[in-house]
Amino acid sequence: MKLRVGTRGSKLALHQTRQTIEQLKKAKPDLEVEEVIIKTLGDKVQDLPLFKVGGQGLFIKAIENALIENKIDLAVHSLKDVPHEMSEGLVLAAFGLPQDPRDCLLSFKYDSLKKLPEGSLIGTSSLRRRSQLAKIRPDLKFSDYRGNLDTRLRKLEEGQVDAVILAAAGLARYNQQEKITQYFDTETIVPPAGQGIIAIQCRQADLESYRPLFKQFSCKKSTLRAICERAFLKRIQGGCQTPMAIHARIEEDQIVANSFIGSNDGVKTIFRTDTGPLNEPEKLGLKAAEAIIAAGGLKLINKSGETDKK
Repeated sequence: MKLRVGTRGSKLALHQTRQTIEQLKKAKPDLEVEEVIIKTLGDKVQDLPLFKVGGQGLFIKAIENALIENKIDLAVHSLKDVPHEMSEGLVLAAFGLPQDPRDCLLSFKYDSLKKLPEGSLIGTSSLRRRSQLAKIRPDLKFSDYRGNLDTRLRKLEEGQVDAVILAAAGLARYNQQEKITQYFDTETIVPPAGQGIIAIQCRQADLESYRPLFKQFSCKKSTLRAICERAFLKRIQGGCQTPMAIHARIEEDQIVANSFIGSNDGVKTIFRTDTGPLNEPEKLGLKAAEAIIAAGGLKLINKSGETDKK
C-alpha cells in the first residue's frame, strides 16, 4: 500500500508528519509513504500577523485542495490550524496522542510574567494571547511576531522583545522545553481549540478503507477533546481574527471545558468553566458556547470577524 501524505514544509510540520507516519507504519509495516510538501497562504505571507491576513484555514486550504484534487491521500495538520468548517467531502479521520496544550513564556531576562517591568514588549501576533495577557497585565505592549521557532528565539536573543509567548507542544517536539521560563495553566491563559493535537484528514469516501491504519495513532482522549472544542468553535463561528479559546480536559468520568472570548485590549472578557459527562463531548462544547453567547460574547465579534471594543 502506498500513500501520498500532504504536509506543510516547516521544520515543525515535517517533524510531526514523520512522527505520524511512523505510527501508521506500526499498523501496516509494509506501508510506502511519499511526503508531499505544500506551501499554504499562511506560509507565503510572513510579513503580516495572521489576523491581518484574514480568512480561515490559512495553513490548510492549499492542502485541502490537494486532497480534493486527488494529489494526496492523507493530510497531517496541527488541529489548532483547522477551522470549524472544512472543504466539502473531507473529514478529520483521527486525532493523535495529545502533547502539552499550555502556552508558555520565554524570556532571557525575567523569570515570570509577574516580574516583567511595566511596559514590557511581548512578542506574539495572536489576538487570543494578547487579550488574555492584557487582562492580567494591562501595561504590557505587544509586537507582531511570526516565523519559525528558530527565528522567534533569535529575535528574543537579540533583545527585540522582552519575552515571547509560544505553545509548549511545539517546544516539546523540538526537545527545547528547557528554554521555557513559565508555563501558563489552561485556566489562566486558555489555549486555542486543538492545541497540542495532531490530526489526520482524508476524503470522506476513503475513510472506511483507511480506518485500520489509524488504530495505532488514534487517541480517545484527543478525540473527546476535539469533538468538544470544535463544537464550541462551530457554534461561536469565530476565527483567528477573534480573541477566543476553548480547552477541554478529562477528569475521571467528566469533561471540564474552560472557554474564553474577549476584546483585543482585554478590557472586555468572558471566561467560563463548564462540565459534562464523557459520553457527551459535543453537548458540552455547545453548552459552553451557549453560555458565552448568553453572557454577551457575540457582541464582541463584528461582521468582519474582528473584535469590537465598543
